[in-house]
Amino acid sequence: MTYQAPVRDIMFNIENLSSWSDVLSLATYTDVDTADVDAALEGLGRFCGDVIAPNAAQADETASHFDGTKVTLPESYGPAYAQFVEMGWQSLAHSPAFGGMGLPRAAGAAATEILNSSDMSFGLCPLLTDGAIEALLLTGSDEQKQRYLEPMIAGRWTGTMNLTEPQAGSDLGRVASKAEPQADGSYAVSGTKIFITYGEHDLSENIIHLVLARTPGAPAGPKGLSLFIVPKFMVDNEGALGARNAVKCVSVEHKLGVRASPTAVLEYDGATGFLVGEENNGLSYMFVMMRAARFAVGMQGIALSERAYQHALAYAKERVQSRPVDGSRREAAPIIEHPDVKRMLMRMKSLTEAGRALAMATAGYLDVSHHGSDDAARQASDMSDFLVPLVKGFCTERAVEVASLGIQIHGGMGFIEETGVAQFYRDARILPIYEGTTAIQSNDLIGRQLLRDGGERARVFAAKIAETEAALNAGDAKAQAIASCLGQARAEFEAAAAWLLETAPKDINAVFAGSVPFLMLTGTLAAGWQMARAALAANAKRNAGEDAPFMEQKIDTALFYAQHILVDCAAERARICAGSSSLLPAQIEL
Repeated sequence: MTYQAPVRDIMFNIENLSSWSDVLSLATYTDVDTADVDAALEGLGRFCGDVIAPNAAQADETASHFDGTKVTLPESYGPAYAQFVEMGWQSLAHSPAFGGMGLPRAAGAAATEILNSSDMSFGLCPLLTDGAIEALLLTGSDEQKQRYLEPMIAGRWTGTMNLTEPQAGSDLGRVASKAEPQADGSYAVSGTKIFITYGEHDLSENIIHLVLARTPGAPAGPKGLSLFIVPKFMVDNEGALGARNAVKCVSVEHKLGVRASPTAVLEYDGATGFLVGEENNGLSYMFVMMRAARFAVGMQGIALSERAYQHALAYAKERVQSRPVDGSRREAAPIIEHPDVKRMLMRMKSLTEAGRALAMATAGYLDVSHHGSDDAARQASDMSDFLVPLVKGFCTERAVEVASLGIQIHGGMGFIEETGVAQFYRDARILPIYEGTTAIQSNDLIGRQLLRDGGERARVFAAKIAETEAALNAGDAKAQAIASCLGQARAEFEAAAAWLLETAPKDINAVFAGSVPFLMLTGTLAAGWQMARAALAANAKRNAGEDAPFMEQKIDTALFYAQHILVDCAAERARICAGSSSLLPAQIEL
């Protein structure tokens, strides 16, 4: 089936949940017009629906291949990427100083969703390039920005992130790649990097690798890592490409999903690299890229969820099977008329829209944190730091669930590759793993966002939710029902957070044993909070006579989320507070 970008819902979230008026008042975005954002996303949606999505299944079947010399991508990718570059889609949310369109982060996040809904394997290349661009913008020298950013923002050059090595997965302190200083100020980089997304391909003229390595005498562990730019082809002072650098692909992985995306093993053999910033600060610089990538992977979760939902909804409307249980007709009906299929579809829809709402709200905080005044930027930074692990962890875990529900709605045909829904499930499964597993996100949430400040950010978060509850309680019966569920979920969060803060000094293992349940509790609540805000906005617009059918759907979806998904918070609290003793029993031998 075809993919249709949900621009109407995306724009509703941007305008109502992403601090849009505050963002547009920032000096960086004073020239941005909401209608232009809408038009850009509509255009990207048409491009993805017409050019990318129709070839996604074939690209998955073909996959990427390496013959020992060259990486070959699916045949459709070359022409599609050339159009992607020609139309300027890579540049949407990047700085006009280097050729970008300069749209806010919410627009960039929406573009990431649309592109990855159409084909996640294709979308991974621009996604990694976006992260490399952000890292260079924030940490590169002026000369490095001038040399690399314009062709990357144009999409003519792509970017990668080189962290992982065979002996160093999530434990980056074990990175062993070396960088020897040279007389001309460059470094000779040597080592092996694995799991490098789009580490080798021929879509772009050049590939700019950002590589973690150790200089001679560097401290052991993560504090001794430095970050280097290692281009596939050398670049002269005028920006022209020169000789091939001493980095080569030695294999690509054969994967469960995202098969068309080449995941490379790269060998660096004295490759010429250029230090970014100062020696031994590489991990802090790389975290700029990792943070951007983690948020983007959360957007991929929303993207996969949207695609799976659209597919399942279309199938449920067409598939005729069994008479309705209420006896409303004597003949078999489309399965969308059956109560449990409605339940599954509503769960898919509400989880997808809730993830989108959470991500758009987070994008707004990210923009204000980067471009706002001191006090506003600090508050927004605290909130975005708190929410980014939730966007990554919650939205990706839920994507696996949504993709699985899509298969269930298709029944036996969902298990057959030809229907396409198996691909969504396979692709979704990587999302809770790469760019930091769910456990790593949850460790960040507890360690950095809860314990470090004694729960202050958590209290601010809960107070904001309480304000939304108060506004809902002044509304109609549906609004009050949402408020009731939101208040109960907030109470579960506050109780769990208090237990974790109290327990940490006495039993840190028990605290981190409950870290993933705490992330899922907090993510479920945060997404429910944004759905509640969406319901408030939709109610006001409906009462003003604006697009009543759409606004009614927003309210009803928020109510479903409140009554069917926010209730999960109680179970997560029980796992955290009452479940640690059975999770870590001394007498059971594992």
